[in-house]
Formats: sequence, structure tokens, C-alpha cells
Amino acid sequence: MTTKLVVADPERGEKTICLAVSPALKALGVSNRCRVFEIPPSLDYIMAPPRMQLYINYAAEVYGVYLQYIAKEDIHVYSVDEAFLDITPYLHTYGLTARQLAQKLMQKVLQRTGLRATCGIGSNLYLAKIALDIMAKHASDFIGCLDENSYQEKLWEHRPLTDFWRIGRGTAQRLARYGISTMRQIAQADEMLIYRLFGIDAELLIDHAWGRESTTIADIKAYRPKSNCLGSGQVLMRDYSFTEAKLIVKEMIDTLCLELVDKEMVTSHISMYVGYSNSLHAAAAKGNANLSMPANSDLVLIPAALALFERIVDVSQPVRRINISFNNLLPEGNQQLNLFNNIDAVLQKERVVQRTVLHIKQKYGRNKILRGMNFAPGATGRERNQQIGGHKSGE
Repeated sequence: MTTKLVVADPERGEKTICLAVSPALKALGVSNRCRVFEIPPSLDYIMAPPRMQLYINYAAEVYGVYLQYIAKEDIHVYSVDEAFLDITPYLHTYGLTARQLAQKLMQKVLQRTGLRATCGIGSNLYLAKIALDIMAKHASDFIGCLDENSYQEKLWEHRPLTDFWRIGRGTAQRLARYGISTMRQIAQADEMLIYRLFGIDAELLIDHAWGRESTTIADIKAYRPKSNCLGSGQVLMRDYSFTEAKLIVKEMIDTLCLELVDKEMVTSHISMYVGYSNSLHAAAAKGNANLSMPANSDLVLIPAALALFERIVDVSQPVRRINISFNNLLPEGNQQLNLFNNIDAVLQKERVVQRTVLHIKQKYGRNKILRGMNFAPGATGRERNQQIGGHKSGE
């Protein structure tokens, strides 16, 4: 709470984003999620590199505290460091108010981990999130509390709109063109205008402007997507040539194939997004490829992905970001078989190899067995194997 600290990787240069900024630095005007070069050089502060595995371990400890008081069916883990808890049924059990139960949980977290938690209390999920994001972090007891009436009283005139969940810069700019800059103005605006601007998303925006949210944790737990996918993406540290970027695609597909094998799934569809250099003002290439039969073998998926890359990407343009997704996932063995194509013995042998490689990586570490391409100039696989969420694991 008092140390001037930022969490950022100094090896990535001064343009890297600070993953966290301590309250002491925020009080001096340093914004959260800023870039290192935006911190005034006159400030004396400590820069600590990310240790994502340690972060996850502590998050698990916090979750363990919740489980001592709240059933997992009433907890929705929203991100590594945020969770929604439906405490409604527990207030009578513990004989506490919502604020008192929040204080009890926060104190237990502090005792067990040394971490200072913040809490948003709301009459629905949206208001709990807003109470956390806008109010709790500035409250003396780190607790914010809202219902629909207090939301309208306290936050209808709050600016900027981007402080509210799900309102990004683009949404705020589009609203500003029509003189709308507060939640009150959204709530009182002509609904046809909001629907014309945002389509089906307007319904959620209008509900949130009034402080309404119908989705519950039970709804989230019961939700089942119509289709599943598995994806990977990375922003490269420099501009890559066409040939260099192909190597990155091969590494990414190889890793995704092992994930498919681990999950015992197969895919029949690949989608790819390739962003060119930042100097090209967000120019990008994207495309899709269908497989004749679902597969999880790199012998099938790497050639298919490279063919897609060669088809959609401009050879002359430098590449800066790559996103790949395997879609239409099916359980391994449940895919529809083609009676005119027997399962190739080569693929069966390759599956054994993949499972062996996966076992070694899981037991001894992801860099304990590698392909030759992982040692080629420009390869990122070995470094990414030591990361979690694109940041150093700290192991």
C-alpha cells in the first residue's frame, strides 16, 4: 500500500505495459496499465518482473478462503484475481449483513495471504462489478455497495464512461458524437438511436445504464456453448518477415495440436488472423480452412495451417501479430468416419509420439523436449513455454 512499485518486464523495453501499479504510485498520478515510458522519470520507484505462477498460486489461496464459507456452486471465477460470490443464501446462515460477511472474507484473505482485497457488493452481478471497479478502490474500507437506486444517485453523472464495465473507447466515442457522455444520458436517450448505433448490444447497454442485470451465477454455471474452439495468439516483439512468421505459425500449431491430444479432441476447421506491422495502421489478413476429416495430428494440421497462411498473407508485408483458432471441436473417436479412407497407420504412430511428448512436457517441463524448429532464429516457442498468459511465469 505504501511502496512505489510497478510490475513490468524490463527486458521488453520502455514500451512494455505495466501489469500492476501500486496505490502509492497511483496517488502520484501514475495510471494503471500504463507503459513504462509514461511513468515520470523524476519518480523513484521499484520495477518488479512478473511472476505469473506465483500470482496464480496466491489466487488459488484466496479462492480457498472463499470455499471455507461459500459453496463452489455460488462462486464464479471471473478472472485470475476476481470472482463473483452469491452470498444471498448465506447471510441468514452466518447472521451477518452483506458488508459484514465481505469484511470477514477480506480479513481471512489478509490473514492467510497478506493480500489486501477489495469488494463490490451489488443487488446484481453488474452492480457488484461497478461497485468494485469505481467505488471500492477509493473507499476507506475497500468496499463499495450499490443497488439500482444508489447507482442512479451516485454514478449516473460519473465520467468517463470508459470506467464502466463493457464500455470501451470506441463505444464512448460513438456515443459522444450524439452528445452522450453519462449513464443518465444513455438511460434517457431515444432507444431507437441506441439500437441503431449498437444493434442487439443496445439492450445490454440500456439495462446497464439503469443498473439492471438479469444474468445470475446460476445462469452462468448452466451455460453450454453451441460449439467449442481452442486458440492461441501472440504479439511479436519486432516485425517478422513472411518466412519468419511461417515458423511462428508452425510452432503455434504444434503446441495447439498437443493441447488437442491432451483434451482428447479433434478439429475440422482452422481460422487465422495475421496483423501486419504497426506502421501499416492495423492492416491485417484473415481466413479460414476446412479439413476433409477432423484431426489432431500435426502431420495434418501444420500443412493445412501453412497453406492457409500462404494463401492469405502478403509476402511483402512485415508481420507483427498472429492469432490461430481450431474450431468445431469434437471428442476424439466421435468424429464421422469416411468409409473410403481407413485411418492411416502413420497417424496412429504419430498419435503415440504426441502422447509421449505430452507426458514428458507435463512431468518434466515444457522445454524438456523440443523440436529443431524451436532453436531456429526468431523462434518464440521456448520463451513462450516459460510464460503464462504472455508473461514470465517466474519459475
